[in-house]
Amino acid sequence: MNYDQIIILGISFGLGMLVGMQRETTNNRMAGVRTFTLITILGSLTGFIAQEFESPIIIAAIAVVLAAFLIMANVIKLKKLPDPDVGQTTEVAAILMYSIGVYLVFGDKIIGVMVGGVLAILLFVKEHLHGFIEKLKEKDLSAIMTFVGISLVILPILPDETFGPFDVLNPKNIWLMVVLIVGISVFGYFIYKWLGKKAGLISNGILGGIISSTASTVSFARKSKKSNSSGKLAAFVILLAVTVSLVRVLIEIMVVIPGKFQEIITPIMVLFVFMLMLSVVLFYLISKDRKDEELPEPKNPAQFKSALVFAAIYAAILLIVAYTEKEFGNDGLYIASAIGGLANKDAITLSLSKMIGGGVETSLGWRLIMTAIISNLFFKVVMVSVLGNKNLTKWISLFMLISIAFGVGLILLWPDNWHF
Repeated sequence: MNYDQIIILGISFGLGMLVGMQRETTNNRMAGVRTFTLITILGSLTGFIAQEFESPIIIAAIAVVLAAFLIMANVIKLKKLPDPDVGQTTEVAAILMYSIGVYLVFGDKIIGVMVGGVLAILLFVKEHLHGFIEKLKEKDLSAIMTFVGISLVILPILPDETFGPFDVLNPKNIWLMVVLIVGISVFGYFIYKWLGKKAGLISNGILGGIISSTASTVSFARKSKKSNSSGKLAAFVILLAVTVSLVRVLIEIMVVIPGKFQEIITPIMVLFVFMLMLSVVLFYLISKDRKDEELPEPKNPAQFKSALVFAAIYAAILLIVAYTEKEFGNDGLYIASAIGGLANKDAITLSLSKMIGGGVETSLGWRLIMTAIISNLFFKVVMVSVLGNKNLTKWISLFMLISIAFGVGLILLWPDNWHF
């Protein structure tokens, strides 16, 4: 007895039942739970026959017969039903389930299960997807198309070789970092679109950190200036956004140097937890008179101009870091990290991560990244003092300076052998 074939038939039965149940709940008159189960099993049996007789033409022949049955069923539906559904979702799903049944015989079972599961989920969330798409504005579609252009059109055609001073400029690598940063921001942006503008105070801070902590700082600072509010609400959102932005830093490190991530994560996670505790303290101070504030409408995070600016900043930081390392050694790297943190925390983090991957000691590397984080925290204080009101400046300065002091303490006192 071939137990592998029995397993394949069992998987086909389960996937067919799963997709069929979803179609059954939509009152679909084309195919339900029994039909989809039979179609998927038919695909697997066809695969067994084709495998046994070494004749793949059998798979195509049965597919043509299946398509003919679907066409015939549609013709009958159009003639007999007063208001027939002219969509093709069920028909395409049926052909796909037949294909999955065949693929389970010849391909990876895990891939087959994943595709079948994703299909069931897509069919289930159909109405939610339609509602989401209907809410999309022109700038939302622009964000999607720009990100597709950045990642799938431009990235593949860029040369993968280094050139320029210090031999550190690689067009493909630079643009890959652009794709990473823009991708994180677009992800946060569409979470915001899904939650809606009235996301709540905590959600505002979290989304602000995912999309852009700098943009959130500017938005809420200006808002406090206009409203002359106490500043504590805006301070909490900004502090939480900056705290969550440390998760972006960890993601960037993990993507660039996954092999050394465990050696770097611990002190940055300690700073994250400390700042999260400060955010909880500030939240407690405002909880009695708290009210939800609306997250300012974020701009399109996938603008091509912004991508080019980030690429230019990242390339410039690569050159600055390489120059300071050559001319001034490790002390120069601390200066470059501080300057890079003022300019763009993501860019300097990615640049320093590449250096760590290239051989720089991890004990030095995470300290340089921490220096950039501290520099960026200081820059946020300056931004708030210029754009916000006095109360906001007071609260942000207090909590940011405490965070900065804690970060400096980590750099000076953290033992090198303390890591996961």
